Amino acid sequence: MVTKIVSMFILMCPCIKDPGLRAKGITKPSDINMFVRCVERCGTFGVEIVYLPCPETIYLGKEREPGSYLDNLNTPEFERLIKDLSGDVHAKIRDMGAPLCIVGVDSSPSCGVTATYYSDEKKPGRGAFLNLFSGIPAYDVSVFSKYRVYLAAPLFTAAERSFNRRLSEILGKNLFDVYLPQETGDCIGSREAYLNKSIFEKNLSELKKADIVVSVTDGADADSGTSWEMGFAYAMNKKVVSLRTDFRMAGPNERVNLMLDESSVVVTTVKDLIEALNSPVKDIFPYEQNDFL
Repeated sequence: MVTKIVSMFILMCPCIKDPGLRAKGITKPSDINMFVRCVERCGTFGVEIVYLPCPETIYLGKEREPGSYLDNLNTPEFERLIKDLSGDVHAKIRDMGAPLCIVGVDSSPSCGVTATYYSDEKKPGRGAFLNLFSGIPAYDVSVFSKYRVYLAAPLFTAAERSFNRRLSEILGKNLFDVYLPQETGDCIGSREAYLNKSIFEKNLSELKKADIVVSVTDGADADSGTSWEMGFAYAMNKKVVSLRTDFRMAGPNERVNLMLDESSVVVTTVKDLIEALNSPVKDIFPYEQNDFL
């Protein structure tokens, strides 16, 4: 389910659009895939992209060799350049309003988000250019590119299906593209036998495509189908976040089955779910549990 986000924008490092701006030899096919999906996420939700300038290309040119900040950029000239460029960006922000976030590329000496090659070894923190925008949340492409969610949940009652739809809407407003099995016929108690295989194959295909599985594990015990989907996702090294609003405990240290607890991030409120998913708009669309009431 997709919800359009109107009149909002993000700042994005320009090498996501043009990998040729990066130093020679550092871009892998997996990087290109992440770059494409970052742009796709914005297009899916109608979020405008404003590309930042590339200080390293301006200062060192294209076709440059890889190097650290200390190797190539630790000069008064580069410091003046990034201050001038940041002034231009801040002027644009004054005209357009605050962006949702910045999407950067980790390890970059100027545009790293959580780590940067300051020297021959990575240093925690932002690169030199993104550090000039410390008041704006920043996401690495490896995080921002993961937005396809498979919602695994029981769907047998009207209350369950209503809960799932509302949860899907909330995830959509947080820029997650949600696959909801109940919307593809997986909630019909009297379906023909031949449909079982097609539904299974469709759900399995969507599970494989998903970046994240969000599961609802409410009930005296977790739904068997949901449990299977969680296990499959865990085996494929996908992130699994399970929402259990049910206050019953399976044991002193278990909210539900031990294997499900240990193979997922367990949260008890929708607000914590959005936090665990690291939504880029979590502060704009805050949700509490009573949104379902």
